Parts: sequence; C-alpha cells; structure tokens
Amino acid sequence: MILHRYFARRFLMTFLGVAAVFLLIMFFTELVEQLRRFGSSHAGFTDLVMLSLLNIPQAIYAILPLIMILATIALFLSLARSSELVVTRAAGRSALKALLAPLAMALLIGMLSVAVLNPIVAGTSKASEARIDALRGTSSVLSIGSSGLWLRQGDADGQTVIRAQNANLDGTRLTNVTFLTFAPGGGPRQRINAASAELIPGAWILREAKSWDLAETSVPEASALLLAELSLPSTLTPDQIRDSFGTPSSIPIWELPAFIDRLQTAGFSAQRHLVWLHKELALPIFLVSMVLIGASFTLRHQRGGRTGLMVMFAILLAFVIYFIRNFAQVLGENGQLPALLAAWAPPFVAIGLSMGFLLHNEDG
Repeated sequence: MILHRYFARRFLMTFLGVAAVFLLIMFFTELVEQLRRFGSSHAGFTDLVMLSLLNIPQAIYAILPLIMILATIALFLSLARSSELVVTRAAGRSALKALLAPLAMALLIGMLSVAVLNPIVAGTSKASEARIDALRGTSSVLSIGSSGLWLRQGDADGQTVIRAQNANLDGTRLTNVTFLTFAPGGGPRQRINAASAELIPGAWILREAKSWDLAETSVPEASALLLAELSLPSTLTPDQIRDSFGTPSSIPIWELPAFIDRLQTAGFSAQRHLVWLHKELALPIFLVSMVLIGASFTLRHQRGGRTGLMVMFAILLAFVIYFIRNFAQVLGENGQLPALLAAWAPPFVAIGLSMGFLLHNEDG
C-alpha cells in the first residue's frame, strides 16, 4: 500500500507539472492570438488577458490525453533512470502491479475532469463568447427550453427575441413563432405572431402573421394588423444558428441529457450532442488507455539509445488512437456509427492493444 501511494503521488505531481507547463505555453499563445484579433479595436489589454484566461480551461481540457501520456512517459523514464522499477521487481512486485496506482490516479483525474472541469469549460466558453460579442458589438443566441425554441438577434437598431414551438433541423424554418422587438433603449416596440417563419438571406419571411405596435400609447389590439406575409430584416444566418446551439462543449455535462431531450422535442437532431455526451463519459477510460500506452513502451529498463525510439513510438501510437477517436466521433455525428460504439470503442481498443503489448513484454 505504501508503494502504491508513492507511485500515485509521483504520478500526480508529474501530471500537474506537465499541465502547468502547457498552461503557461497556451496562455501566452492565446494572448498573442487575441492581440492579433482585437489589437486594432477599442479593446484594452486587460480585456484581452481576461479573454485569454477564459479560453485556457477549454484548451487544457482538449489536450488532457496528450498531457496524460507525456506525464506517464516522464514518470516511468524517471523511475527507470533511478532504478526504482528494478528495485520494485526485486522486492517481488511485478511491473504490472506497479501500474495500478498510476491507472487509479488517471481514472480519478478523468472522473474529476468530467464532473468538475467540464462544467467550468462550459461556463468559461459562454463567458468568452459573450465577451467577444461585447467587443464586436453584435449578438445572436439560441436556446431551447421547456417552453419551446428561443432565438435572439440584435444590431444597432435594437434586439429581437424569437420564440417558436418547433423548428426544422437547421433552425431556418420555425412554426408557431413569436417575434418581440425591443428598441435600443430597452422598451418593447413590436410584437408579431405568425404561423410560420422562414429564414432567407437578410430577412425572416413570416406567413399568416398578426402584428401589434407596442410603441403607441393607444391599445395595441386596436391597431393590430393581419398579414398573409411579412418580411423582417435579420442578421442571422443558418451557420450562426447551428453554431449557437450546435456546440455541445458549451453545455455542462450535468445538463446535457435534459438538453438532448429538449432538442429532440423541438424537432432538432441531437445526434451530435449524444455522441459528445458518451465521449465525455468515456474520457476517464480514454485517459487510462493513454497511461497504458505510455507504460507499454517505457516500463522496461531502458538500454542505450532505445529510450528515444520507445518514446517516439508511444507518442505516435497515442496520436493514432486520438485520431481514430476523433474519426469515430465524426462518423457517430453523421449517423454512420451508433453513439455508444463511436464513443466507447476507441478507448477499449487502445486498452486492448496496450495490454497485449505489456503482457508480451512482461510475461511473454
């Protein structure tokens, strides 16, 4: 037990050290990128620093597998150089048993990442998008709640809130829709109810619409208009609508199952979000597979110039598995693979390959 705690502590400290190095590198890289994007605008240096800090959690979360395998390689190379693995074997402990503590620590890190870091990434992503919209002076947001589909579009002339009962897959055709327009000062200006609305370049086309002028002091119903067709200017595009609600990483994993249900109820395809949900749930297993891959090439006592070659093979195999995982995710999002298979197959395939290599080297 003491030996397991020692290996777990060493692995955790190595992991934190590698993560700290990547955090610093990514912060300065992100800061340079924000300076390039907003250097000519009115944004201050403090705004750019805050924007960079908001993007760091998402960047770190995306490269967790890379951090994990580099931490594994660094740990076992350190243990090999100090001959601690040789001493462990001489004490009657096999190298496979020495892996138990790092594997348990990797599983724990993965579970904490999904449970804690994932919601933090979702929150910082939304905050980053809001800050970018504030710097650019535009906004367009979509949300799907229990009461239907909600959109917001805005420009210098004011904001328009859009509510629809249902929508097509890309959000460009809405049914049972309400448009509520607000003046730049914040007061309501116009309300329109329509049986349907279709987004075309630069405008919404409303059919069977009823319009109320809320800016007048008289009773709005007295001046209401019934229109067979009405055109309303819009700055939204189909890509903006899809991007607004189509980024699963902006939704905390605890809220994702309910959001998937609301998407399906509103008439949208939730396949992308479903694959993302299972991919996030499989992240701890994937991090375990990264530890096994790193250990399978560096667990043995290093001889001469083979160390660099083994490290290269470990990183290369990790990138291959990472590519296969992303490729399976794309197939799952396109409906060519079931969500469960697309998310869970790559981690278990990686575990099987690395375990076979480990058993061949240690017991073969």
